[in-house]
Amino acid sequence: MDFLDGRILGAVLILTRVGAFWAVCPIFSWQAIPTQIKIAAAIVLSIFLAGIIPFPATAQSPDIIEILTWTSAEAVYGLALGLVAYALFGVVRNAAAIAEQQIGLTMASVLDPMTEEQENVLAIMMEILFILLLLAGEGHHILLKILTRSYGGFGIGQIPSLGKLVESVLLSGSAMLMLSLQMAAPVLAVFLLLMVVLAIMARIAPETNILFLSLPVRVGLGLIMMGILAPFMAEYLKQFVVWLDKLLVV
Repeated sequence: MDFLDGRILGAVLILTRVGAFWAVCPIFSWQAIPTQIKIAAAIVLSIFLAGIIPFPATAQSPDIIEILTWTSAEAVYGLALGLVAYALFGVVRNAAAIAEQQIGLTMASVLDPMTEEQENVLAIMMEILFILLLLAGEGHHILLKILTRSYGGFGIGQIPSLGKLVESVLLSGSAMLMLSLQMAAPVLAVFLLLMVVLAIMARIAPETNILFLSLPVRVGLGLIMMGILAPFMAEYLKQFVVWLDKLLVV
């Protein structure tokens, strides 16, 4: 295979990893972005990376089995990177969902403009706020840098360890649950205290309709707590980058 054919194969393999990464990665995978724009952006980025990432000389004359193996490895690796990023990105949504259960807003849902699915109001609001912080902090550049850096760990023609990829995805799921609980912990603590206060009131004044009284109190207190905690999402943005570096196999 001559040099030109080798570069074309390298560009195709790069496009496979980029396309798989963008298929599940936050921001780039949203349904609100037209498919034509996603494909065009992936092709442009792949062409740019093909010009700076060397195609190994030992892989200049592969057979069809090697090409299929490399393509499958690139797709699996790109999906694993995207799943890790998506799991860490979902921490804010899960934390807001936990808070909504305490507030009592789980029945209220609207159309999420990003995923075009029915989602809870508070989760959408907190996710949009985190997206704005992420874009303001050049988080999309961080994702692109991680994708580019992945070729330093597993270049074109190399097959990553499947065990490490599975471990990375599983650890990202565990980290998502842990970080979600940490983020929602203040809300859980306040509502636990509220339940204690309402229980005491029910014992002191049994004739009082505690259920009717607690509904507006829960909603008001929950919104106040979310307003107080919203500025601290900038701190999670730093943790988001740190956890990406820890979990991604690059």
